Amino acid sequence: MKITHWDILHGDFGWRSISFLKLGTADGIVGWAEYTDGQGSSNTGISSIVGALAGRVIGEDPRRIEAIIAKLGSLTAQVPGGLNQQAIAAIVNALIDIKAKALGLPVRDLLGGSLRERVPLYWSHCASYRARYPKDLGTAPLKTYDDLFRIGEEVRNKGFRALKTNVLLPGEERIDAYRPGRGVGAGYPALNPSRAIEEAVLRQIAALRQGAGEDVEIYLDLNLNFRPEGYLRLARALEGAGLAWLELDIADPATLAMIRQSCGTPIASLENGYGRRGYRPFFEALSVDIAIIDVIWNGYVEALKVAALADGHDVNVAPHNYFGHLADFISAQFSAAVPNLRVMEMDVDGVPWRGEFYTHLPEIEDGAMVLPDRPGWGTEIVEAAVRARPPKG
Repeated sequence: MKITHWDILHGDFGWRSISFLKLGTADGIVGWAEYTDGQGSSNTGISSIVGALAGRVIGEDPRRIEAIIAKLGSLTAQVPGGLNQQAIAAIVNALIDIKAKALGLPVRDLLGGSLRERVPLYWSHCASYRARYPKDLGTAPLKTYDDLFRIGEEVRNKGFRALKTNVLLPGEERIDAYRPGRGVGAGYPALNPSRAIEEAVLRQIAALRQGAGEDVEIYLDLNLNFRPEGYLRLARALEGAGLAWLELDIADPATLAMIRQSCGTPIASLENGYGRRGYRPFFEALSVDIAIIDVIWNGYVEALKVAALADGHDVNVAPHNYFGHLADFISAQFSAAVPNLRVMEMDVDGVPWRGEFYTHLPEIEDGAMVLPDRPGWGTEIVEAAVRARPPKG
């Protein structure tokens, strides 16, 4: 079996673009991967790297995945991580799909088999996307805390056992996301906390809690919006809010460990991490309660190795998964194969045509994704549908 060709497709996902890598073999087996640079762009930068590296695997046996990983790693050794690792991950994920299909197996059965047939989910960016992108989603703008209450009710009524939201602040006309960590709006570049932000977040969590009920876990993602002082202030202000985890991004293991030791809420972090070498210092410093691993950015093989490293430190993991439905299937196959799973992220809200891009959509029952028995990831890309909706701009 040899890799003979590759192709890249880009689709419109509303406020962002979604991209797919297709690897083909002489045997007629096709492997798919989904990727994005995560910044809502056209994915131009990462796509150029994906294409360059995909060209280097033509003629290779797609089943020799570790050998190809070693080859691509050597080609990018002087600039590891970042877009290079994301590009390698896309190729690896497509190779995994090919190998599993060739064997007639779901990906999770390639190694030790499945530990679970249903993967617990949390509704990610809950209220956050509706605050930021109501036109793309076809939803009404959020104007009051009653709107947040109703979203909490919706989460409960749809059977989800957990939700994650981001910092939302009331404005003159509507509620909107607080995003200085992305260079957007007030608070940039100082990233200072304020009493007004603390009070708004407390009201936000209270409204979602009242709607969702006491038995639905709530996670709060503070993203990159503060420095350690601000994270500590908010963590202390939220001690009585009953959060199941507080999520934040800090590049220094010791600083993150200090925050974890200073508050009673479990700390989730590391979604921006790459590879075992990137995660290891955080595990050694006891920096996190939950290690977030991006299977799309790290690749399935490396993500499993990071999860095993976390397991060796008695740390649970949660996939970072805010992409499209192929990523849902990839993250679910990962989640089924690791013992130390906490929960899996899923974006429930998306553009109305999102499902057109995939042959099969996630099957969700009682807040969990049911693992498919189909070979490979469990879904395919509908090329015509993607090409019919090119990215904006």
